[in-house]
Amino acid sequence: MKAAAAALAFIARRLAQALLVMLAILVIAFAVRSALGDPLREITGEAVPEAEREALRHQLGLDAPWSVQLAHYLAGAAHGDLGTSLIYKRPTLDVVLAKFPASFELVLGASLIVLLLSVPAGIYCAVRPRALPARLILGLSVLGISVPVFLTGIFLITIFSVWLGWLPAFGRGETIRIGFWETGLLTPDGLKHLILPALTLSSILLPLFIRLVRGAMLDELDHDYVRTARAKGASPPRVWFTHALRNALIPLVAVGGLQVGTLIAYTLLTETVFQWPGMGFLFLEAVTRSDIPLITTYLVAVGFLFVVVNTLVDIASLALDPRISLEGAP
Repeated sequence: MKAAAAALAFIARRLAQALLVMLAILVIAFAVRSALGDPLREITGEAVPEAEREALRHQLGLDAPWSVQLAHYLAGAAHGDLGTSLIYKRPTLDVVLAKFPASFELVLGASLIVLLLSVPAGIYCAVRPRALPARLILGLSVLGISVPVFLTGIFLITIFSVWLGWLPAFGRGETIRIGFWETGLLTPDGLKHLILPALTLSSILLPLFIRLVRGAMLDELDHDYVRTARAKGASPPRVWFTHALRNALIPLVAVGGLQVGTLIAYTLLTETVFQWPGMGFLFLEAVTRSDIPLITTYLVAVGFLFVVVNTLVDIASLALDPRISLEGAP
C-alpha cells in the first residue's frame, strides 16, 4: 500500500508539473504572437482606414491591457481555440492536427529504426569490444554524428532514388483515411515513401543510442550480480539480455524519451528535404507567409508533445524502477 501511494504521489507531481510547463508555453506563445506583429495589419491590409482599424481593434479586444488579452488567450486555449490561420482561414489547431499524422508516422518510423538497430549493435559493442565489427560500428557512429541531417537525406536520395531508382524521393505516397487519421502505413506505396525520410531522421539519434546502449551495458556487466549469474552457470545470452539489459534500460528510457523530442524538432529539415507534408513543412510555410497565429500554434503543439513525452518517460521509468517514486520524499 505504501509503495502504491508513493507511486500515485509521484505521478500526481509529474502531472502537476506538466500543467505548469504547458501554462508557461502558452504564455511564451502569446508573448511571441504579440511581438511578431500587429494581427490587424494581416487581417485588414494597408488600405483600410485607420478609424475602421481602430474600431475592429476594439471589437476584437486588442486594445485591452496585456494581462486581459493574455487571460482571453488562455481561456481560448483551454477550449482548443488558438486563433485562425491567415493562410487557410481555419482554426490553427485544426490545421496543425491535420498535419500531425504525417509527422507522427515519420517520427515513429525513425524511432523504430533507432530501437531495432541501436540495441543489438550497442550490446555487441559492449560484449565484444575488441572485435573488428564493433570497432567499425563505433567508427561509423562518429561519422554519423558529424554529418548534418539534410546532407544525409540528399545522399540517400542520390543513391536510392536517382542512381538505383528503388525508392521515391519526395512526398508521402498513397494514404488511406481511418476516421480522422490519414495514414500511409497501411499501403505499400506509403511505406516505400516513408523509408528514406525515416532513415534520414533516424541518423540523428542512431549513433548516439549505439554509444548509450554500449556504455550502459558495459557498466552493468561490471556489477557483482552479473558475475554471480555467470558463476552459477547462466549462459552468456541470458546474462546479457535477462540480467544486464533490463537494468541498462532504466537510464536509456530516460535519455531516449528526451531525445524523441529532438526527432520532433528535426522533422523541419527532414520534411523540407523530402517534401513530407507534416507539421515541420507546415511551420516553414507559415514562416514564409507570415502566418503568425499558425506559427505560435505550432510552437504550442510541439511544446505539448515534449511535455507528454517527458511525462510518459517519467512514468515508464517508475515502472522499471519503483524506487524513483521515493525521490524527493522527506
